Amino acid sequence: MTVHSDLEQVEAANASGRPPVVFIHGLWLLPSSWQRWAEVFSAAGYAPVVPGWPDDPDTVAEANAHPEVFAGKSVGQVADHFCQLIGKLERKPAVVGHSFGGLITQITAGRGLSTVSVAIDPAPFRGVLPLPISSLRAASAVLGNPANYHRAVPLTYDQFRYSFANAVSEDEARELYDTFAVPAPGEPLFQAAAANLKPWTEVKVDTDHPDRGPLLIISGEKDHTVPWAIANASYKQHKNNPHTTEIVEIPAAATR
Repeated sequence: MTVHSDLEQVEAANASGRPPVVFIHGLWLLPSSWQRWAEVFSAAGYAPVVPGWPDDPDTVAEANAHPEVFAGKSVGQVADHFCQLIGKLERKPAVVGHSFGGLITQITAGRGLSTVSVAIDPAPFRGVLPLPISSLRAASAVLGNPANYHRAVPLTYDQFRYSFANAVSEDEARELYDTFAVPAPGEPLFQAAAANLKPWTEVKVDTDHPDRGPLLIISGEKDHTVPWAIANASYKQHKNNPHTTEIVEIPAAATR
C-alpha cells in the first residue's frame, strides 16, 4: 500500500470528484489494515481516504520498532483528529470504522459530519452496559495492569489470535499477526471501561443528533472482543434517531 499523508489523501479525494469514504482503524492496527477495502471501494467509483491516528508510523515494522509513539492517545484526541480531517473534505463522506474505529465513526456521525456510517464491531460508549466475559478477556492484555494507562501495549500472538483471528485458520491468523499487528495506546481501553462511571467521559456519542445520517452496525458472530451483546446495546442507543439505524450479524462461515 503506497503511503500518502492524510492531507494528501483528502486533497486527492476532493480533486477526484468521487464520493469520499473515510476508513478508521482500531487499536493494534494501522491504516494498512484497510488496504483491500480501499481497493474495492476505489474500483466501485469511490474516493477512499485511509488516515491514521495521530502519530501513526507509516509501516508495521516502524511501529513495532518504536512502540512509544502510540502512548498517550485518548478517545477525545483521536475523535477530534478525525473530525478535523473530515471537515477538510469538500463533500460529506461515508465513514467506516472497526472496533475503536467504529466508536470514532459513531462520534463523527453524532457531530453530523458523515452522510452514512458503518460501525463494525464497535467499541462501547457511555450507555452501553453489557460486559461479556470474552470482552473482558480480550481487554485484559491492557486492563490487567493499571500502569498501562500511559503506555503503548503490544499483543502476543495468542492474544491477537483470541481477539482478532479466532474465526480463521492458524496459518491465516499467524499471517494476519505478522502483517498487521502493532502496539496500541492503553488509555482508550481504560476510558471505555470507566465510561459509565464518569458523566464527563470522552467516550460518549450523540445518538440523537438530527444530522447523524443512516447508521449500520455490523457484528461478527464469533467476535470475542465486541460480541453481539455489545453491538446490539449500541444499536439500541441509536435506534430512536430519526435516520435509519440497522444492525446485522455476519455468520462465522462468511469470515473464512
